[in-house]
Amino acid sequence: MRSPETAVVHRAPMRPLLGKELREVASGRALWTMLLILCPLVGYSFFQAVSLYDEASAAAAESPVLGSGLSPLDGILVPTFGGLYLAATLLFPFVAIRTLGREKESGALALLVQLPYRIPGLIVAKMTAIFAGWLAAVLCAASALVVWLAMGGHLYLPETLDLVSGHVLYGLLVGAIALFSASISDSAATAAIITLAFTIGSWVLDFALVGQPGMLGWISQLSLTQTLRPFEQGLLSAGLLLGMLAAICGFAALAAVWLHPGVRVSTKMARSAVCVSIAAAVIGLSTQVGRSVDVTEDRRNSFPAADQLALAELREPLIITVHLAPEDPRYVDLRRNVLAKLERAMPHVTIRLATSGQSMVGSASEDAYGEVEYTYDGRSDKSRSTSHREILPLIYALAGRPIPEPIPGQDYPGYPLIANASPALAWFLGGLPLLIVIAWWRSCRPPYVALHLTKDGGPA
Repeated sequence: MRSPETAVVHRAPMRPLLGKELREVASGRALWTMLLILCPLVGYSFFQAVSLYDEASAAAAESPVLGSGLSPLDGILVPTFGGLYLAATLLFPFVAIRTLGREKESGALALLVQLPYRIPGLIVAKMTAIFAGWLAAVLCAASALVVWLAMGGHLYLPETLDLVSGHVLYGLLVGAIALFSASISDSAATAAIITLAFTIGSWVLDFALVGQPGMLGWISQLSLTQTLRPFEQGLLSAGLLLGMLAAICGFAALAAVWLHPGVRVSTKMARSAVCVSIAAAVIGLSTQVGRSVDVTEDRRNSFPAADQLALAELREPLIITVHLAPEDPRYVDLRRNVLAKLERAMPHVTIRLATSGQSMVGSASEDAYGEVEYTYDGRSDKSRSTSHREILPLIYALAGRPIPEPIPGQDYPGYPLIANASPALAWFLGGLPLLIVIAWWRSCRPPYVALHLTKDGGPA
């Protein structure tokens, strides 16, 4: 039988707590300052993207063949949302830290944990406020999409939603890290330094360790910025989604562990070890989930439609042995142009890196270095090419299948657009900041309280 105290905790409504957390974020200067800074960031990125797209479209008008290479995803969406990425990395941590930092500095946290709410409920409310603040930033950046459509531009919904979803998840991940940093810090300044160590440290990992073999290559995959690249390439990866959700929930769980000031540090450390173990196990499991979907309109991450259909019918396992070092540019090209596409097209593909753990310098002297062996249904063949035009016929020959005929009407048309980007600056430097200032002013106004009077003039 539950105690009365436990029953009160379960009956405590979440709406007042959510309202309090949302007001805490909206009443602070951090959110509105970030939104105002975001306007010129996104606006200038969009202006530059449209200007370059206009120049490329003018060249395509003289040579129509160039028009097929013009994609709004690469030309407009990714550069525009680059400003949002900078805001999430450098500015949003200060917004997320506010949900907890002020309470710890003022001592209000000691009173908050005594309210009839469980600690997980407090964290859920704070993460909801963080999500609301980040959603406001995403909507500001997404207004560029409306401007692009008004200019006559083209957008493909699946790839657009995929990119926006990636930035939403990235912002939530940064927010969860900031909330955890605030829970283990005594001041907002310390929490900001810890959060920026995560985000800016990811840039260091990108520049210093990406493409390195062995353990260094594995460490480089921990970079936060690596999570956005598949979304920018138009891929929807189930493993990446699972890993990002596990990381968000893991940092939120760590924040819940360290939130209560009355729990001993040793207890918090033990609970943190459990949280880290569970999150690491789920993230490790997500790396084994290789299912991904190409959501781009030009199908850049897939083979031509006829080859996709033909490869899907090959049910026997395909074993690929690669004699290239991981940092070799030829392996990078092979991975992007052939191997990754084969994994999505065929049901059973196994890739073995024969030079795993070896450097490019130490492996280049081998006679077999540079060869890629393909084995299918007991037959094998070798090639040094990194182009699907040479490798796919090899695989069809191993499978005893004819080369499929191209399907007519499957070519990507491209979307050239000659447009003037100057009106966009008027929106991002004038209209949108004005709306943000008005919303900021309204959020600072004291709430109107209606006082109901009785018949004799007293308060109800």
